[in-house]
Amino acid sequence: MCSAYEFYPQHIKVSWLRDGKEVTSEVTSTMEMADGDWYYQIHSHLEYTPKSGEKISCVVEHASFNKPMIYDWDPSLPESERNKIAIGSSGLVLGIILAAAGLIYYKKKSSGRILVPN
Repeated sequence: MCSAYEFYPQHIKVSWLRDGKEVTSEVTSTMEMADGDWYYQIHSHLEYTPKSGEKISCVVEHASFNKPMIYDWDPSLPESERNKIAIGSSGLVLGIILAAAGLIYYKKKSSGRILVPN
């Protein structure tokens, strides 16, 4: 997803590059939408799964820029998402260790008993 917010005048061009070449298929874009305060916004979505090593970029061209703005897509997770995954994984590992320790303790305690009917 590539979005541009709070731009004026209305005309803007948002396009996608795959390894420096423009992509025209698999692109969905909204029209320029008015924010109600003289500014506009637009959203463009590229439905494509990049292959390893490919460089995907969003290019925004507008009258307010001296040159087109190019934003490279970064496939890595944001730090907050990495922290959530690390905390969740640590909790899962700790849970498995505690469950295994409890099972071992239960087996050792119950293996020495013989049940005799009354």
